[in-house]
Amino acid sequence: MSTIHLEPGDLIEIPGGEFLMGQEDGRDEERPVHRVRVAPFQLCRYQVTNAHWEVFRKATMREAHKTEFPGPTHPVTSVNWFDALAFCHWLSERWKRHVRLPTEAEWEFAARGGAEQKLYPWGDAAFETRADYAARWHRGPEPVATAEPNPYGLFDMCENVHEWCSDWFDPGYYAVSPVENPHGPEHGTRRSSRGGAWRHHIKVSRCAARSSIPPEFRYADYGFRIAAVG
Repeated sequence: MSTIHLEPGDLIEIPGGEFLMGQEDGRDEERPVHRVRVAPFQLCRYQVTNAHWEVFRKATMREAHKTEFPGPTHPVTSVNWFDALAFCHWLSERWKRHVRLPTEAEWEFAARGGAEQKLYPWGDAAFETRADYAARWHRGPEPVATAEPNPYGLFDMCENVHEWCSDWFDPGYYAVSPVENPHGPEHGTRRSSRGGAWRHHIKVSRCAARSSIPPEFRYADYGFRIAAVG
């Protein structure tokens, strides 16, 4: 793991393909289950950490970030959607390539790790079977990459902190979603997020679970990971 700097080598190649998005017996906003095709893309194996954020903050002369969980390898939290977007723009300039937040479709495709319609990244076994589940997340998020990755090699999918996505959120979007590379509705008041978080009673989310908050909000259980193409 690159403790201080994010590097292009921290991105995992996610193959393009088709999958069934959503969960028929899930919440209303997870239905209907529909077939989606996503183009190949790259997704960071880690959630962005405090150390990564600090490099960005100093380079862009932003104010010091206030967080309850300051460990360098803890995921950066209490960042809003605009903060995450600013980080992506900065890294795009640094890497000379387009870095962005993943779409909901990309995130769910990646979380599933190539498996079709399984509840969790590891399959259908209950979340309590996750290694060391009872010992984790007592007072906050864990350092990133301290649990087993999914089949694509992505750490902390569906757990640790909620992750901002690029899409606007619409609970009825699945009924009108295009098949090819859906990017969410054109407008909205809330931005989509994915994954479970440390402060919920159930710490691990299902792959299909959706969440959202207004993009200006900063919460102690919200972070992000970066995506790229090419």
